[in-house]
Amino acid sequence: MSGSGGLIRAFVLHRRDFSDTSLLVELFAEGHGRFPAIAKGARRGRSPTSALLQPFQPLWIGVVGRGEVLTLTRSEAAGRAFALAGRALPCGFYLNEILMRLLGRNDPQDPVFAFYHAALGQLAEGQDLDSALRRFELRLLDALGYAPSLDRVMDVGDPVDPRYHYVVEPGRGTRLADADDLGEPIAGATLLALARGDSLGADQVRQARTLLRRLLEPHLGPKPLKSRELFRRAGGGTGHRDTTPATDIAVGRDSRT
Repeated sequence: MSGSGGLIRAFVLHRRDFSDTSLLVELFAEGHGRFPAIAKGARRGRSPTSALLQPFQPLWIGVVGRGEVLTLTRSEAAGRAFALAGRALPCGFYLNEILMRLLGRNDPQDPVFAFYHAALGQLAEGQDLDSALRRFELRLLDALGYAPSLDRVMDVGDPVDPRYHYVVEPGRGTRLADADDLGEPIAGATLLALARGDSLGADQVRQARTLLRRLLEPHLGPKPLKSRELFRRAGGGTGHRDTTPATDIAVGRDSRT
């Protein structure tokens, strides 16, 4: 464990009522990964614990137990909550949702924890949401061993050239596009920007979103993501730039999303 007094750093990914007085929270903790815990008495009266156990609030927590579901013994703020406003708010819930889908329980993923913390900071700034989402999606896939190389051509190892267009095959790698490709080729400059974690230009946003959609789809399952509806409420039909998460389209190709 890390931190003062045996506490560990964590975030709440999801919470729901467990009984008349308690909460069941899904936590993502440094050194421990994702796991569920019961916050006893958190729903009683005006419990400060309930107000603290919210998404996007950095926490110090203490837990006990030996089974699958632990018991939360202590929780303290580990800094100010990330204030996500406007379309940044559903972006934050989207990050939580894909972590719930892709991370196995009790599997420490400290690089992902750091990526998540950084992504929340970028979303809180309220600018360039597309780049922040794509950056996190790609880093998550890479940490889990699912991301293909975007800056090298598979089999031959040649560097991707920003002047050419390519096709990225999930589970395999990147190759030069040819006339027989049915899908939309991706500009080499877009692939290199993603590989470096650079901000995406206006002409690269759609290509990057389409690519990450294809890369994430096999790992999320058929159930539509709930964050899609949050995006509709936040900006659907208002003329705002589309910052829809890649997987909101990927896992729900029909009207349910």
